[in-house]
Amino acid sequence: MPLIPLEEPTTKRIPPDTFSLWALAFRPFYLLAALFAAVAVPLWAVAYSGGLELPIPGMWWHAHEMIFGFAVAVIIGFLFTAGRNWTGLDTPAGKPLLALAVLWLAGRLAMAFGSGVWVAVIDIAFLPVAAALLLRVLVKAKSKRNYFVGVLPALLALTNLLFHLAVLGVLEIDPLMAMHLALGLIVVLETVIGGRVIPMFTFNAVRGIKQWRDPRLDWAAAIATGLALLLWALGAGAWAGAVSLLAAILQALRLGGWNPWATRGVPLLWVLHLAYLWIPLGLALIALTQFGVLPRSAGIHALAIGATGGLIIGMITRTALGHTGRMLVAGPIETLAYALVLLAALVRVLSVALIPAALVGGIHAAAMLWALGFALYLWRYTPFLLRARVDGKEG
Repeated sequence: MPLIPLEEPTTKRIPPDTFSLWALAFRPFYLLAALFAAVAVPLWAVAYSGGLELPIPGMWWHAHEMIFGFAVAVIIGFLFTAGRNWTGLDTPAGKPLLALAVLWLAGRLAMAFGSGVWVAVIDIAFLPVAAALLLRVLVKAKSKRNYFVGVLPALLALTNLLFHLAVLGVLEIDPLMAMHLALGLIVVLETVIGGRVIPMFTFNAVRGIKQWRDPRLDWAAAIATGLALLLWALGAGAWAGAVSLLAAILQALRLGGWNPWATRGVPLLWVLHLAYLWIPLGLALIALTQFGVLPRSAGIHALAIGATGGLIIGMITRTALGHTGRMLVAGPIETLAYALVLLAALVRVLSVALIPAALVGGIHAAAMLWALGFALYLWRYTPFLLRARVDGKEG
């Protein structure tokens, strides 16, 4: 009697050398963000010293491109990838993902080489499209817990619109106010997502760790942080300073409960804890700014380089390893990249807060440290992100 063949498996292994850049959003957007970080910040340092002329005032361009070029690329890449995990539904891949990446790139080129209404239209287009695609998936899956992070790209799109209207003279506001609002939104996102994943990653990886967490503290820290940064962006002065101090204390208590000291031997964890530490530090520095003690840029760069840059370099290594089927272990290259980005934050903040005479040198040193950190990421992770998962699965 002939043997009946077993049914063929329904899933096929993808050869590891298959070109897979457009398989999932983290792949192109992490690479684009890292490349942009490694190039745009040194260019800004040159422009700051007068060696390069930009289409709009250099400070405006730098603030805008670090948020709506660099950070937004990572946020969209992360949220689209996480959104598929949260909902079980597909997020853009293939040609739609390619089109979205081209739209992001068009905004960067427009901002680098032009000014005016046409630049605003091209640059503004990316976030509303990305927000609509993300919200469609979350709403279809009724993932109510994640509606906030789905709405966040739409809120960032509004701040980008404010920026361009201010630059064009349609609104009589400082364009940097829009950037401060956008930075505040990103820090609130870091507070929400960081509060979910950092203690969880730590608990899962460090055997026998003791942690303390309280949902009431989580809510209080997030609300106080959002309110403090809103008041600061709107120029509320001493009121913003008082709320910022309260938020800094709440954030520090929250972080302490996650037991960061227990992660000291695990680079993939300590980078997230050290980066998150920049949130209470940044809030405290913003409070001192509101009280007239420090220049405004001290708190801005604590949040922008230390918290945002540090969390990004930590998460784009961790999630890239996990989503390409690799072990969650940071080697010497990753560890050096973490140290360089966090050191860039320290140099930039100290050059403003303690050594104003060294400001220009501090800007150039921080720019070089930052660029080297993300160049290392590109060197290590470009082959991972261009090719299929090592375990043959989709993604």
